[in-house]
Amino acid sequence: MSDNAKPVNVTILDKEYLISCSEDERDILHRAIELINVKMRDIKASGKVIGSERIAVMCALHLAHELIEYKDRNEHYTVSVDNLIRRLQNKIDDALVKGKQMEIQ
Repeated sequence: MSDNAKPVNVTILDKEYLISCSEDERDILHRAIELINVKMRDIKASGKVIGSERIAVMCALHLAHELIEYKDRNEHYTVSVDNLIRRLQNKIDDALVKGKQMEIQ
């Protein structure tokens, strides 16, 4: 975090926290807190998990799971795009070689 970080009061599941954050990171901080609050409220409302600490751990597990799934999908997509680019490059190379061969003849 940069030197211009300032404390920000935030509320997560009805508890207040003071978090140091730079001005340019505040929007993401508030979006992250909103996401965490939604997840934690959903977990709390399910009635399956009792206690703030356990709710926080389950929330962290849910978010980590979503992040890993996203990274896996993104990695698969990246590999697919790389393979497509490689195939297109090979076709272009083949076409250029054929074009040069036709010029020579």
